[in-house]
Amino acid sequence: MTSKPEKRVNSVNPRRQPIQARAKQRTRQILDVTARLLGEAGFDELTTILIAKELGISVGSLYHYFPNKQSILYALGDRWLETMSQALGDIEQFPLEQLDLDRFVDQAIDRMVIVYRDERAILPLAQAMWAVPELRELDERHDQMIIDRMMAMFRRLGFVSSDNELNRLGRVYLESTHALLLVVVNQVGRRSERTLADVKQMVLQLLRPHFRDDVVLAGQNDIEGPDGLLPAQSRLSD
Repeated sequence: MTSKPEKRVNSVNPRRQPIQARAKQRTRQILDVTARLLGEAGFDELTTILIAKELGISVGSLYHYFPNKQSILYALGDRWLETMSQALGDIEQFPLEQLDLDRFVDQAIDRMVIVYRDERAILPLAQAMWAVPELRELDERHDQMIIDRMMAMFRRLGFVSSDNELNRLGRVYLESTHALLLVVVNQVGRRSERTLADVKQMVLQLLRPHFRDDVVLAGQNDIEGPDGLLPAQSRLSD
């Protein structure tokens, strides 16, 4: 018997993986049009009829590539994860071991702003990824990818915090920058610039206590141990 999770995954699979150049091009067109319509009409108003109309094809032709709206959104979300992974890869190429924290935050946030500006449909897509059960796995995969890779970058920067604390920092970094960068890219001119400056300052204040020489060794009793307990609590539990 097929389990419900398997049915859910199958419901968002494309009809077939495009192999020929023409099929790949049509798939990209479907995703590009869907992204634009998400930004213009929103998730609730988006339908396969609307997508097909914008493409100038029949709904039947659209279903030749994707069986339903959720499968198109899943593919779009998968492409978003790939774009985010590429951006993180660019940041990982920075000489992190030599960078001061101000420069790291400035360059890392600027790289992410480019992604958010290029992906104007990210807000309704992100909402759909959490609200639609078929897309929730993408949302979880997105979050875990960013947290894990930010943790690795924090270590290269010289953070001395425990894995538990770095995981917490990665989560706070993810949630706060995601929410505020959506604001930045939906503002214009001086207002957007000021909000971006605020984001960078906020991230600096979040990360600075954990950065190399800014960590006071005498205060490391406040850092969680690998079991989630403070060092003093760990000793008491022995």
